[in-house]
Amino acid sequence: MFWRDLIKRLIFISLTGLGVLGNIILFVRHVNTLIKSPEKKKVDVILIHLAFVNTIIIHCVGVRYIATIFYFRNFLGVVGCKTIIYLERVARGLSICTTCLLSVVQAVTISPRTTLCRKLKPQTAWQVFPFLLLFWIFNFLISSNLPHYLTAARSTNRSGAGMHTEYCRMLPSRNTVKWLFITLITLRDVVFQSLMGWSSGSMALRLYKHHIRVLYLHSSRSANNSRLEIRAAQRVLILMTCFFFFYWADFIFSFYTGFTMTHDSTILDINAFLVLSYPGLSPFVLIVKDVHVFKPCCEL
Repeated sequence: MFWRDLIKRLIFISLTGLGVLGNIILFVRHVNTLIKSPEKKKVDVILIHLAFVNTIIIHCVGVRYIATIFYFRNFLGVVGCKTIIYLERVARGLSICTTCLLSVVQAVTISPRTTLCRKLKPQTAWQVFPFLLLFWIFNFLISSNLPHYLTAARSTNRSGAGMHTEYCRMLPSRNTVKWLFITLITLRDVVFQSLMGWSSGSMALRLYKHHIRVLYLHSSRSANNSRLEIRAAQRVLILMTCFFFFYWADFIFSFYTGFTMTHDSTILDINAFLVLSYPGLSPFVLIVKDVHVFKPCCEL
């Protein structure tokens, strides 16, 4: 048990620490680019927002689980439980929406200029903000029932509580309310994941066509721009692959724990690891690919 607890602590501390560091680097890099670049890029704004919401997820989930595995007592009160878990739920929804927006914008960017979707794409960095504001309002609303049914673990007995973590419990709710919000969350996930699937498939097809034929462009500058667009699409496509893997793995484990009402610590630890993995590892996917994307810029 000693070695198991030690390994678990190292994994969660490392994932939380690296995730925070990676998202801070991603955030600072793109803020710097946005400030210094004369042409404000839409992708910079989207990635700044993605790094911000991923940092919220890591703090809400990572810090809570680190407190659990180090046996800190009285860590959260009623207000703390409501705030932390509500922010976590909202931030996870924002992560889905922002990742989808990034994928769609990138897919439309590398698509033929006659595409109808290009007319709907934000044309400037400032036009991205209404989308992000809409995401915040929407996710605040569809998680608005959560604070009402959350309470601190020590303020209620186990027999009267529903699903719970070490510090917080979800009290039973009326079936009408529960299924209404479950339906809204499911609808959100289906819509945004469908858009991600379409945009990822579109980028994959575009990349496939790029590799099976030799493109002779009119000038070396346009050739370099084409390579940059393709590499940026590859970066986003890898990010989408990571998202789908961790999302569906988390969904399977969450469904299992919710259906069986299990409190098995191993299952809950795996679930927490999957929740942390995408926000913790995705910035490094973007940072590593950024190196390859910006190398040609230095050669121009």
